[in-house]
Amino acid sequence: MKPGLQFRLNQQLALTPQLQQAIRLLQLSQLELAAELRQLAESNPLLEFDEDANAEHDETESDGEFDDEFETPIGANGEGSSSSDANDEAPEWTEPEMSSDEPIDFSSSNGSGNGSSNNRDDEGIEPQNAAPESLQEHLLWQLNLTPMDPRAKAIATVLIDALNTDGYLAEGIDAVLAALPPHLKATAEEVEIVRRQLQHFDPAGVASIDLPDCLRAQLEQFDPSTPYRDLALRIVESELELLARNDMAKLARRLHATEEEATAAAILIRSLDPRPGAALDTTPVEYVAPDVYARKDGTRWRVLLNPDSQPKLSLNQHYCGLIARARGDDASWMRGQLQEARWLIKSLESRAETLLKVAEAIVRRQSAFLDYGPEAMQPLVLREVAEEVAMHESTISRVTTRKYIHTPRGTYELKYFFSSGVSTEDGGSASATAIQAMLRKLVDNEDPRKPLSDQALAEELHNKGIQVARRTVAKYREILRIPSSSERQRNS
Repeated sequence: MKPGLQFRLNQQLALTPQLQQAIRLLQLSQLELAAELRQLAESNPLLEFDEDANAEHDETESDGEFDDEFETPIGANGEGSSSSDANDEAPEWTEPEMSSDEPIDFSSSNGSGNGSSNNRDDEGIEPQNAAPESLQEHLLWQLNLTPMDPRAKAIATVLIDALNTDGYLAEGIDAVLAALPPHLKATAEEVEIVRRQLQHFDPAGVASIDLPDCLRAQLEQFDPSTPYRDLALRIVESELELLARNDMAKLARRLHATEEEATAAAILIRSLDPRPGAALDTTPVEYVAPDVYARKDGTRWRVLLNPDSQPKLSLNQHYCGLIARARGDDASWMRGQLQEARWLIKSLESRAETLLKVAEAIVRRQSAFLDYGPEAMQPLVLREVAEEVAMHESTISRVTTRKYIHTPRGTYELKYFFSSGVSTEDGGSASATAIQAMLRKLVDNEDPRKPLSDQALAEELHNKGIQVARRTVAKYREILRIPSSSERQRNS
């Protein structure tokens, strides 16, 4: 073959650094975005957080922009705020006249002294703002009060440190043996003996290997004369699966007991705590802050960005003024930082506009849900919203992931409003979310003595014009964590 030249024309999308940054910011949640921007602001002196804008927003947003139908209006200070007191003149402090011969009483209880009483409340009670005690701290406190030789105490300390938040020794004895100091040369039998001692600490059942072990440890602390204690121990050891299914008749036959005795033993077991360490879990609760708000304005729904969720980034004017006087490499570097800062601010504006546009499209399609509830949810897929806002489906997916909207019916992730459709008799379609809401309503209103089977539920939905198979009803029932008809009858 002879060498030759060929010309080809083709198109390809090149992701510029600016576009890559915009895509990255779009998929970040509110907390992730704040952390990302803090990091970028620390590395770029041309960027700064506009704290004054946040303070100004807090002062100006308390005029009741949102109705009382929302649980947490944006920027509202509440009716009990003392903002009106800010206009009052502060009392002028005058130092009291004191005679040089008069002794100073620092023990006065009226708060005029400068002693430690200022750190106590009016009743003399110390402030109750100490950090909550963790499970490990609670157990170590008991361990220090328990007579135990140093070797066993060292094993107990490692065992306590290995417990998870529910109080279980999830990693097993082998992991404890590996964590023990080599000079102890402890055996699995020694660790097991100490573990059994810990199970009788408070809360009872900690340091258990699994659920049966946890329940057994708690039952063993009951007085041996406790009614049905022995029968409950037998259930815990071998028949927990039957207990979970609430099959009292079969449970009684297995244990050679009456159904009433089996039921009484089951009640005793259900009074136990399957997660003994959870009560001392100090993990902070995370709250979702909405990115957008939906409110009804007359007959139409409006969508508003939550200004508190939009980071207030601006250019540092001091450093911007230094660019004109900079020379050489310094000037080049600062101009590059300025360009990056402008790209970032523009990307944030684009992110907010995209989020608002997508949220408005979703609210327009799901206004019936906002008016009437889950049963009015309409089928919706990413492609439909993408076509309406002239964006790619992948962009819609990024915008709706971990972004939340607050409505009078609650706060939902934007992805909640997307669901597939099921055909109806009139040629339309109903969303899976609406069908699940109808299914839940049918179960809630059924006769507990004659619960509806999956086939009966499918027929009830068919009477409402929704064509759905029995297996689909079973799948939706499992998603909603609704027991089968036989289990619902026994539970009733």
